[in-house]
Amino acid sequence: MKNSVFLGALTAAGLTAGVAGAATLDDVKERGTLNCGVTTGLVGFAAPDANGEWGGFDVGVCRAVAAAVLGDPTAVEFVPTTGKTRFTALASGEIDMLARNTTWTFSRDVDLKFEFVGVNYYDGQGFMVPKALGVSSATELDGATVCIQTGTTTELNLADYFRNNNMEYTPVPIETNAEAQQQYLAGACDVYTTDASGLAATRAAFESPGDHVVLPEIISKEPLGPLVRHGDNDWGDIVRWTLNALIAAEEYGITSANIDEMSASGNPEVKRILGSEGDLGAMLGLDAEWAKRAIGAGGNYGELFAKNIGESTPIGLSRGLNAQWTEGGLLYAPPFR
Repeated sequence: MKNSVFLGALTAAGLTAGVAGAATLDDVKERGTLNCGVTTGLVGFAAPDANGEWGGFDVGVCRAVAAAVLGDPTAVEFVPTTGKTRFTALASGEIDMLARNTTWTFSRDVDLKFEFVGVNYYDGQGFMVPKALGVSSATELDGATVCIQTGTTTELNLADYFRNNNMEYTPVPIETNAEAQQQYLAGACDVYTTDASGLAATRAAFESPGDHVVLPEIISKEPLGPLVRHGDNDWGDIVRWTLNALIAAEEYGITSANIDEMSASGNPEVKRILGSEGDLGAMLGLDAEWAKRAIGAGGNYGELFAKNIGESTPIGLSRGLNAQWTEGGLLYAPPFR
């Protein structure tokens, strides 16, 4: 679900220049709500339920930031964005942060004038096909029709992969994941390609998930994470260290269930994270228990993963690269000191 690499670069950069100096923290506090950009709907990551209540792995990051800043994880206005609209929404100030399966790339960081504050899911692009197609490898997709979301890094990756393997394909452009699902199931395309996590989430929503196969090839690096505008470093620090707090909490065994008990821990790092020692909150312009509230909102990183997209959910994702560094994964929070 990755996104517009160069599309709208000049517009986004121009808009950013006008709001870069804005003090987002003050705006959020005065407004009393966090405006968080999310996907238009991807089960497990960000989607409204039957009552319109948003939930998911990315939604959990938004709620953690709201809890840290406003003391209320429900004080979030979720703004659905597509691959094409998300960057304009952030650059213009319509949203305070973006948390929607967005890949950290050079051009987005530098040319579009955004700041990626970290990675909350290490992913890669894959392919899904109907089992009836009899395909077991992406190298067998020569001549396929491929559903692909416009304004995404997926487009470039797909073109590169097919060219490198001397294969041809016919793109079927779509705007949202819901449209991709509809077109794919209707047979408008042989293949759907996006981040492997997105394929797993989409497949889980099918009436007969077993009739579809996610092929083994991963053809790209897709570090997905929240981002903010360039020029408001104080706000970027808050979002960055809120994500770090969720990651560190899992490493140190701090959970939503034991957080009060852990506040009295003898571990100095845990004390600094939870605000029972030191003055890290004041450095961010927040109170001492900002991280404690963030972790309590939906749990630590591992809790959020397990609840929304883990192996016991219909999405069924293993931790893989998203395991803690102590478990052979890439998750590694800098020290809280």
